[in-house]
Amino acid sequence: MTTLTIRLPESLKSELDEISREENEAISDIVRESLRRYVAVRRFRSVRKRILPFAEAQGLLTDEDVFKSLS
Repeated sequence: MTTLTIRLPESLKSELDEISREENEAISDIVRESLRRYVAVRRFRSVRKRILPFAEAQGLLTDEDVFKSLS
């Protein structure tokens, strides 16, 4: 693993401290999981943006269209 140093507003640090206590989980673990989710969402949005023109060409304009197509 590597170390990353960041600066946070005091209010955000206080919230992290509170969550850490409530969840009995280290702040590092909370931040790591948050970053994993953030990266996953960014990747998903990137893929979605690239395939959107192909989906639209097939008439898949909404999530409902996709669900109907798959069922």
